[in-house]
Amino acid sequence: MSSSTTGNAAEAVLVVCPHCHSPNRVPDARLAEAPSCGRCQKALFDGKPVSLGVDHFAAHISRGGLPVLVDFWAPWCGPCKVMAPQFELAAAELEPYVRLAKVDTQSEPTLAQQYAIRSIPTLALFKGGRELARQAGAMSAADIVRWTRQHLPE
Repeated sequence: MSSSTTGNAAEAVLVVCPHCHSPNRVPDARLAEAPSCGRCQKALFDGKPVSLGVDHFAAHISRGGLPVLVDFWAPWCGPCKVMAPQFELAAAELEPYVRLAKVDTQSEPTLAQQYAIRSIPTLALFKGGRELARQAGAMSAADIVRWTRQHLPE
């Protein structure tokens, strides 16, 4: 799975750092080489979902060049708790070509309202600031990976 549409190794993708939220231009061919942030020097990918709030959500969804799979969840939600480790396993498999993020709808009601989240857990897949697909309900890691790949543009 390539982040570019042509597969040209000279192309680059904008990756938003999960730690300092700075944009980093990374050549497509180097995405899988454990790149680090030019600003904070931390790994751009660590195989774990990034927690997002209203302050940094737009940077990852709109400014980053990677598709972003968001798990809208809440700490009191039983199915959310069951899916959390599955979502982490999916992150380890989908990175570095898809960024996985979590939004706690209890702490971030503005984002839940903005994206009309009616049930949790809800997965929403974004690319270029646009929502591509949405799925409510807990899923296994394999189902999350399959669903995500099925909804990504070629």
